[in-house]
Amino acid sequence: MNVDFEMIMVWALLVCGLVWLLDVVWWKPARTAKAEALRPELGEVNVDLQAQLKREPVLVEYARSFFPVILIVLILRSFLMEPFRIPSGSMMPTLLVGDFIMVNKFSYGLRLPVTHHKILELGEPERADVVVFRFPEDPDVDYIKRIVGLPGDRIGYINKQIFINGEPAKQEFLHIYEGVGAGFNMTGNHLLSEQLGSVKHQILINPDRVSMSGELTVPEGHYFVMGDNRDNSNDSRVWGFVPEENLVGKAVLIWMSLDGGIGWDRIGTLID
Repeated sequence: MNVDFEMIMVWALLVCGLVWLLDVVWWKPARTAKAEALRPELGEVNVDLQAQLKREPVLVEYARSFFPVILIVLILRSFLMEPFRIPSGSMMPTLLVGDFIMVNKFSYGLRLPVTHHKILELGEPERADVVVFRFPEDPDVDYIKRIVGLPGDRIGYINKQIFINGEPAKQEFLHIYEGVGAGFNMTGNHLLSEQLGSVKHQILINPDRVSMSGELTVPEGHYFVMGDNRDNSNDSRVWGFVPEENLVGKAVLIWMSLDGGIGWDRIGTLID
């Protein structure tokens, strides 16, 4: 079950704001008028009872207190930064299961919460960006992959090597990988260095597994994405392109890593 935290926050903000508004416009004036009307009967000495009559209800007190907190969290989460947890090994070795990352929400423009309508253009995705996006086949699910193809690119994947507009991406064998994370044992895979544009990053290749091969052109307004764990990734080779409007933001930082313990060496790592 996927919980739409953004929708919950919006509804909580609306409810708190409505309760606070109703109190300011109707309930508080009514309480004050009632207390003033009873003043002759209560007398000036019964100040405590006067204060009790004017005191705001607990519901209003909570709404007034939570409204600015929810508003700040919603603004930060919708327009600036949002935390995500890595659920699978498809981006190994760059990202491991249990990594908690921060995603820059304004890298590719500001979008309204819930509707995701873009209200301000700030930048365009670049090749090799690691991005979080709403899965085209189920927008309620967030995926994370690396952008390989930009709109208009001719992308080929032949013999486990990427070709961009006919040019092969540079690859260099580093060593045999050793790594296990949350049941994802990638030991024995080949660890390679790959360069996409000016960005050099690491990928995993399973030399014993047959991979999909082919060539296609990325349509306008779409992106071709792949996982760094090339033979263990459900990506554009399987289900197609990512529409621009599905982009959530750019992954920039690992702020925590938990997989049977705290991965201190990964905390604060910038994501290339």
